[in-house]
Amino acid sequence: MNEETGTVDRKLLEMLVCPLTKGPLSYDAKAQELISKQAALAYPIRDGIPIMLIDEARPLDDADAGKGTGEPAPPASEQPGPESR
Repeated sequence: MNEETGTVDRKLLEMLVCPLTKGPLSYDAKAQELISKQAALAYPIRDGIPIMLIDEARPLDDADAGKGTGEPAPPASEQPGPESR
């Protein structure tokens, strides 16, 4: 992470995966979050450090889910619940 520019190092982003799905993450620079579209979760970046804890992640709503790709959010019935953590 580069705190001065608010960007994520491309190599770091390639190495990080969603802890729930093990799928890829995308970076939302405006919100300072790493987005897992598969899990419909947004992991916060605090002080330049990605917080990769499922309990700290924010569930994506319909407006958030397609950020960066134009993909719609999965139906609520397909989103992971507490029992899958």
